[in-house]
Amino acid sequence: MHSLLARGNAVLAYTLSVLVTLTFACFLSTITIDYRKETALKTLKIEVKNLPEYGVAKKLNDLGHITFNLDANLTSLFNWNVKQLFIYMTAEYETPTNELNQVVLWDKIIKRGENADLHYKNMRTKYYFWDDGNGLKGNKNVTLTLSYNIIPNVGRLPLVGSIGSHSFGFPSEYTR
Repeated sequence: MHSLLARGNAVLAYTLSVLVTLTFACFLSTITIDYRKETALKTLKIEVKNLPEYGVAKKLNDLGHITFNLDANLTSLFNWNVKQLFIYMTAEYETPTNELNQVVLWDKIIKRGENADLHYKNMRTKYYFWDDGNGLKGNKNVTLTLSYNIIPNVGRLPLVGSIGSHSFGFPSEYTR
């Protein structure tokens, strides 16, 4: 006869083995899904100012102001394994001092059950668009892209870039 402790251990070990197998099967069921979606970004108002950044140094740096439209239907990204989405818009540009600059300008968390059909008009950036110098004035090759992290219940955490981007240029004169 087995003791009560040995029987409890056997039941627990079997239960955990079944749960691990089911979890792995659930992970395999969503690993091949293509999460890339079409998005539309458009800039409406673009300004650049030359202001002192008081947080780091007193030197003058470029500060960009952008007003944009965003259209993206991310509803179909939610399946049984997606808990929430962390979406964010980045600006990428090149300056003489840095080959690649990436700045996060806006973000949003969308939980399961919330509206994931995004139609934003005349939105301002959520975060400041600072450049560590004078790289924004007259820069004609700034690209806005929308990306998102998918937070699953089980499995890997994919970082997905949306299909579509928007390129624009900053004015060659500072705005007062």
